[in-house]
Amino acid sequence: MMTPTPWRFATAFLASSVLALGLAACGGTTKGSAQASAAPARPAASSPAKADPNAPLKQGLKLAFLPKQINNPYLTLLDNAGIEAAKEFAGTAKEVGPSDASASSQISYINTLTQQGQDAILISANDANAVCGPLKQAMGKGIKIVAYDSDAAKDCRDLFINQAASEEVGRSQVKLLADLIGHKGDIAILSATANATNQNTWIGFMKDELTKPEYKDMKLVKVAYGDDDDQKSFQQTQGLLQAYPDLKGIISPTTVGISAAARYISGSKYKGRVVLTGLGTPNQMRQFVKDGTVRKFALWNPKDLGYLAAYAAAALSSGRITGAEGETFTAGRLGEKTIGEDGEIILGPPFTFEASNIDQFDF
Repeated sequence: MMTPTPWRFATAFLASSVLALGLAACGGTTKGSAQASAAPARPAASSPAKADPNAPLKQGLKLAFLPKQINNPYLTLLDNAGIEAAKEFAGTAKEVGPSDASASSQISYINTLTQQGQDAILISANDANAVCGPLKQAMGKGIKIVAYDSDAAKDCRDLFINQAASEEVGRSQVKLLADLIGHKGDIAILSATANATNQNTWIGFMKDELTKPEYKDMKLVKVAYGDDDDQKSFQQTQGLLQAYPDLKGIISPTTVGISAAARYISGSKYKGRVVLTGLGTPNQMRQFVKDGTVRKFALWNPKDLGYLAAYAAAALSSGRITGAEGETFTAGRLGEKTIGEDGEIILGPPFTFEASNIDQFDF
């Protein structure tokens, strides 16, 4: 497993890429998609499948990335990297998806992709269970399902490509904020949607971390939801600061939320009084680090996450892996990766950005 050192990140992003959205028209529910909600269980025949590590990657594989919403800058960056990666193994990939992040917004796209006969659907799930029926329908037709960024229910996908170990993300966010506020004061969390699997898992570990003795003087007063919408996240930040005048810090583990919160705080009386940290991209957060609004925040390499997801889907579709724990495969320039428990593949630990290193990165 690679450790995303500053050198590693800097090298990965020396070449700028044009972030053209790989959008393909994916219509709404068609005549046949109504049956998707009554999805059959995954065929028993898939269970005893055996991996052939030496199988060649199939030529002409068709992959489709289905993000939570297509106008999310972080997911656009990630999906575009996966689309480019597919070219390395002579496959094709595209990005399709809804413009909102509601629980059911991805269903019609899954149905359409199933009808199109994609080899693999790669999904960042808005709601782990809402997408389960249509995903099972796709699996029943032999389509491989790879969740990334935000997991689907385990019986509705073959693999989950995780940015970093969920526990590590959650606990490290609390540790980072605690160091910044001296382990004392009221804090809040500004999340994405209330049903987002990754957010809720991280928040669960944050709450557990806060029960430790070293955080006895810190109190979580509120978990707010900005729905990964810039304006709503901006308004939720304003509401938090007005409702809790003694607030010392905010954790926003979402790239949309942290940038919106930083924008509000930077122009308010709370700048310098309330500490903000979370998960963001360097390009989003650079101005707020340089103007002193944010001292430290974290993330992983989103391009590497999309790249890894594409190679995992290719290996799965080609029979090199089945999703069983302990199987390994080569993910292009990222090298060998191992499948963990419940079909999870971890990219690597998060990296902390601050004034001393942020200009080394461009993404």
